[in-house]
Amino acid sequence: MNNCYKIEAFWDEDGRVWVAESPDILGLVTEADTLEQLTDKLRQMIPELLSVNHGITIENKKVISFELITHRKELIQVV
Repeated sequence: MNNCYKIEAFWDEDGRVWVAESPDILGLVTEADTLEQLTDKLRQMIPELLSVNHGITIENKKVISFELITHRKELIQVV
């Protein structure tokens, strides 16, 4: 395992979805209703994007490591 790819995710309040993007992986932008769904999408997209956009031969890699860093801001109305 040479690289750990950093993925940033944030909660889009307007869209009511989690949005993920990464400066490490060209073309990686996706969204999902839950973090679990987002993670599942990333597991499929990351190898494909690394192969297509970065020329990384996935067959030679047995493990791809990524770190999902999440951000969510909440407002609480106190009555």
